[in-house]
Amino acid sequence: MDPLSQGLVGATASQSLSNRKDIVTATVLGFLSGMAADLDIFIRSSEDPLLFLEFHRQFTHSLIFMPIGGLICACVFWLLLHFVFNKTNLSFIKIYLFSTVGYVTHGLLDSCTSYGTQLFWPFSNERVAWNNVSIIDPIFTLTLLTLVVFAATKRSVRISYIAAFFAVSYLSLGVIQEQRASNIAQQLAESRGHTALNLSVKPIFGNLIVWKSIYEHRARYYVDAIRVIDTSSIFEGDSIAKLEINRDLPWLNKMSQQADDIERFRWFSADHLALDPNDPYRIIDIRYSMLPNKLDGLWGIKLSPYAHSAQHITWTANRSVSERAENLKKLWLMIKGSGARPAP
Repeated sequence: MDPLSQGLVGATASQSLSNRKDIVTATVLGFLSGMAADLDIFIRSSEDPLLFLEFHRQFTHSLIFMPIGGLICACVFWLLLHFVFNKTNLSFIKIYLFSTVGYVTHGLLDSCTSYGTQLFWPFSNERVAWNNVSIIDPIFTLTLLTLVVFAATKRSVRISYIAAFFAVSYLSLGVIQEQRASNIAQQLAESRGHTALNLSVKPIFGNLIVWKSIYEHRARYYVDAIRVIDTSSIFEGDSIAKLEINRDLPWLNKMSQQADDIERFRWFSADHLALDPNDPYRIIDIRYSMLPNKLDGLWGIKLSPYAHSAQHITWTANRSVSERAENLKKLWLMIKGSGARPAP
């Protein structure tokens, strides 16, 4: 999730294991440790645009590294507390506890999103994605922020318990909503006479009401928006042919770096790749779009038929501010149900 949410969940976990005397320190250590795993974003290369995809949410987020990550944070915090802030009354054991508990929450929370987290690295490179919360969710974040601040300022561990209960309950609601949306997506595919392969649903930006449905049928991907609240409804979407290299990129040298980069991008996207309808040299990850029933692709890779064999692809992202603002307005209308039709 976003860094603020990661820090707040880490702070909530650390607060819950503290006491009235240590709760402020626990809040700070848990907050910073809860964000620390994302330092892997600095592992990138100007020559290899996909390097950050391979290392972001990799070893720093894995279960086996979590105690080590907590230890690294604890060592840094112990030095700062003792030699910079002259706070010597907190033992290293407590610092390690607060730091590790905060650090552990990061990989687990990221696994609740749809981006994918390598929880089981180095034993598996599977990208775990439980799809029960959006990468950015203002309701989750702002509620948790209020509770964490109150717990720290009032020095109340009881409020931190409420914060932890809220976080677990909200994520559990996401699991329920995901299952409801998945059932509707399956029914929608069957109503079309489709055999839905690799069907998945994911919460769209900022809410647990509107979900993006993706499934494959006869080498095509179908995307729709599903609104799940008191009653269920759908916004039918688009479809696109699944990427087939021999058909879509007949000029590609199979032994080139670009071909290798496509396979790396395929792993990252769980094979949800298609050729951009507006650009025959751009491959998009269809899992992500600003509007859940569209195939515009928030990011992708650009190829060049004239590149030499060792040349990498180019990473591209859709960051148009005006287009994003317009899509947010449309998304809000979808959340309210405007233009939806009843689910089958």
